[in-house]
Amino acid sequence: MSATKESSAVEGATGIGGKFLTFFLAEEEYGVEILKVHEIIGLLPITRVPRTPSFIRGVVNLRGRVIPIVDLRLKFGMEGKEATEETCIVVVQVQGVQTGLIVDRVNEVLDIADGDVEDAPNFGTDVHTEYLLGIAKTGGRVRLLLDIDRVLSENEVIHLHGAGAAAAEGAAG
Repeated sequence: MSATKESSAVEGATGIGGKFLTFFLAEEEYGVEILKVHEIIGLLPITRVPRTPSFIRGVVNLRGRVIPIVDLRLKFGMEGKEATEETCIVVVQVQGVQTGLIVDRVNEVLDIADGDVEDAPNFGTDVHTEYLLGIAKTGGRVRLLLDIDRVLSENEVIHLHGAGAAAAEGAAG
């Protein structure tokens, strides 16, 4: 490894630790920085917005505010799943847009040390991992730490804005 790559790998592995809300999609455990989380709510009735990507399930009315809902299973290419009593919505801030993420179940808030986080492995040019902050190894388990601002592309965030605006206009009109 060159000196430049080596120093960037060391830099990438430091400063990532902190408090993370962990949750499951299927049997895989993920984490999102706790400072990005606004709240965790049960499933609410979701209003589908036409002409949005399939992973954007629609919008919900959260105490008078319309927020878009993303099904992380569908976004990550997993099979959809019927909701259970553990299925919930994690409300986060994504590139300035308050967004709900449907997850199978929330696990816990973990304080993850910098030294327990490794950079995401490189799987080649066809596999994109830029949405991963890193991979945490704690308690004998592996958790994928998400950079929530990179899970959705800029174009997908525009769809979120559009879904929320269309629903809000429909409700007002």
